[in-house]
Amino acid sequence: MSSSEENEYQSFEEDLKYLIKILMESFESIDAKHFIDDHNEILYIKLEGLQDYEDFEIEEIAGPILEELDMDFEEIILLPL
Repeated sequence: MSSSEENEYQSFEEDLKYLIKILMESFESIDAKHFIDDHNEILYIKLEGLQDYEDFEIEEIAGPILEELDMDFEEIILLPL
């Protein structure tokens, strides 16, 4: 892996960790897991406590966060853990 590829990957990992941290704080979660489906370019994030929120609340809370961070995925799916 070249130096620029390593830097891109490291930057991606930092952005992903930051996204998960912000979502955990926003939903008052104490645990989270994620899975990346590279083939379909989908990021799945499982958050503890997400089941306590209605769909419209999840969209209201997560929508602005996901738009601002603009990760390079076709879709980001939030699931309860």
